[in-house]
Amino acid sequence: MKTELSEKLYGEAERVMVGGVSSPVRAFRAVGGSPLFMARGRGSKVWDVDDNRYVDYVLSWGPLILGHSHPAVTKALRRAIAAGVSFGAPTIPELKLAQRICSTMPAVEKVRFVNSGTEATMSALRVARAYTKRNRFVKFEGCYHGHADPFLTQAGSGMATFDLPASAGVPTAIGAEAMTLEFNDIEAVEDAFRHHGDELAAVIVEPVAGNMGMVPPAPGFLQRLRRLCDEHGSVLIFDEVITGFRVAPGGAQELFGIKPDLTCLGKVIGGGFPVGAYGGRRELMQMISPDGPVYQAGTLSGNPVSMTAGLATLSQLDRRAYRRLEAASAGLESALLEEASACGVPVTTNRVGSMLGMFFTDAKVRNYRDAKGSNYKLYPKFHRTMLEEGFYLPPSAFETIFLSTSHSERDIAATRSGARRAFKGLAG
Repeated sequence: MKTELSEKLYGEAERVMVGGVSSPVRAFRAVGGSPLFMARGRGSKVWDVDDNRYVDYVLSWGPLILGHSHPAVTKALRRAIAAGVSFGAPTIPELKLAQRICSTMPAVEKVRFVNSGTEATMSALRVARAYTKRNRFVKFEGCYHGHADPFLTQAGSGMATFDLPASAGVPTAIGAEAMTLEFNDIEAVEDAFRHHGDELAAVIVEPVAGNMGMVPPAPGFLQRLRRLCDEHGSVLIFDEVITGFRVAPGGAQELFGIKPDLTCLGKVIGGGFPVGAYGGRRELMQMISPDGPVYQAGTLSGNPVSMTAGLATLSQLDRRAYRRLEAASAGLESALLEEASACGVPVTTNRVGSMLGMFFTDAKVRNYRDAKGSNYKLYPKFHRTMLEEGFYLPPSAFETIFLSTSHSERDIAATRSGARRAFKGLAG
């Protein structure tokens, strides 16, 4: 595998961009080597600037649930771009996507579009605080809710990759507003409410954690969060930026039968374009300007190109598409486990739909501590071998593997062969 052009471009990027990248994990520092500069993608495959081809299990970190350059999406985008890329005014695609979200997500009665998941979570917390007239909130170790100040302690994913417990530049007083508890530890949550229930504006959680690898909720965990919030007048916020429309048509809230008060969305609803949204119960959402006193605005919010990409993507996600996702994802999970076992490499997996976490341990991974307790230092060698074999995996052991409707049985069979060689290299 030749990567000379990627290496040259990265050297140039380091001179003009922080770390040579626009988001830290992309720098490949957790896995070694230079990041690959991508040139094009189609279906389940991507090609880098050196014309190496890879089966893609990153998929732009989750948005590309149909794969790259899906014909229905690109066709819709050509029409949208020709009509005008931004107006700073309401558009029909914006209205139609809002209608689609509200009719599909069980807990969303009204929605507000923003430009990123960070904006969505930041704004949802503001609404919760305004509604409850409280400031403190509960979050969980390893759950990433974007880079707004209140969320940047034990925030999983990129911060776990670089072993950062918190971000510099966040005032201590702001960090103290967050009570950071262990994911899936309902006793810790009950204790927090027992002692501080009248201070807690909200509980925010990834209902399926996707930023410490992939960790599902323990049976009853989400249900108990719902009851505790009801008992103490707190707002339950589901961060479904990753899970929304990915794990089920109605997201994790449909899958687990829980209605949060507020829901944060992103990724899939933009079809690969910058997007975010937050929505929920009417009485909460009407707190937002111009209907209420909570101010939030954005020049490019509801951008018609992003809205069109989202609509075109969601139009393809029928029940058959979710069955294809499930079959491919189950096939990949089985392949990884079987090949690791055959090579004597301890590996465990977690999977919910087309989200898959792989950990170098024979123990169950239920939280951030378990994920950090795995032998994640094996991952860089595994990642490099898989790249050489033609498979593009997340460049961090604490990210989620994603699949698309474009991943075929042939892709999974090829990945099995590549994984066999990678696991053999670890065993040797």
